[in-house]
Amino acid sequence: MTWIYFTLLAAFSQAWRNAFQKQLSTSVPVLGVTLARFIAAWPLALLYLSSFYWKSGFALPDFPTAFWLYTVGAAGFQILATALMVRLFQWKNYAVGAGLAKSEAVIAAVLGVLFFGTQISLTAWLGVLIGGVAVFLLSGATRVRAMPLPTLLTGIASGTSFALTSLFVREAGLCLDLPRLQAAAWVLFLVIFIQAVALTAYLHLRQRDTLRKLFAQPKLMCATSTASVLGSLGWFSAMSLNDVAFVKTLGQVEVIFMLLISRLWFREHLKLNDLTGLILIMLAAILVVKN
Repeated sequence: MTWIYFTLLAAFSQAWRNAFQKQLSTSVPVLGVTLARFIAAWPLALLYLSSFYWKSGFALPDFPTAFWLYTVGAAGFQILATALMVRLFQWKNYAVGAGLAKSEAVIAAVLGVLFFGTQISLTAWLGVLIGGVAVFLLSGATRVRAMPLPTLLTGIASGTSFALTSLFVREAGLCLDLPRLQAAAWVLFLVIFIQAVALTAYLHLRQRDTLRKLFAQPKLMCATSTASVLGSLGWFSAMSLNDVAFVKTLGQVEVIFMLLISRLWFREHLKLNDLTGLILIMLAAILVVKN
């Protein structure tokens, strides 16, 4: 049951991270908002990793080539996924933007079965598909044609990139000969560190004004990084303990937190079908947890 607690932590933290990123997106360019997710997160990830060696002493594990391929791939796809989601925030409201990106659960299930050896029961598939319908309802469109094509395609691309990130993260952790949570801590730290270094270097060379705008809002930047590292800690740990499709389907309870933030903080108006979507998400979560 530990994976359930980690998933709930991830969902709650990610909802707040998305909210902070939406605030930043009003005055900071897309890549700057994306960097806010990583820039102050890696020291916290290092602190968490160090906790596993508090009594035993620090020792580097053996990192096979496959581990680095999955880790670098996860870092790249997560940057892409976040940038696409921030673009959605700029086009639509907070709930719609983050809701479209949550298509990752269904995509992760399909990709996991096709390429990563994931086995999913009929009951769990039902939960995944119900969760997908719920996200569609909560995205604010009752028909596909009611949503602008660029918004729909960007949402699917973001969800696919998040799904690949999650699948690569799980595979990277499985490459290490360590206890599951300890392996997840290594993946967490290295992914965030690679992202922070790579994106900071790029912006320093190509978009220094973006860095200035980001560092002009230190409180919001640090809040984004803190919520992000807590969310990633939850996701990475949960995915080390269970298949990505199950974790991401249960993680759709994030939408509940997301809608509450959208309504109570951003004062955005929600549709009548939000209640139906929320009920479906809870049903999907129950089916996956009972799998």
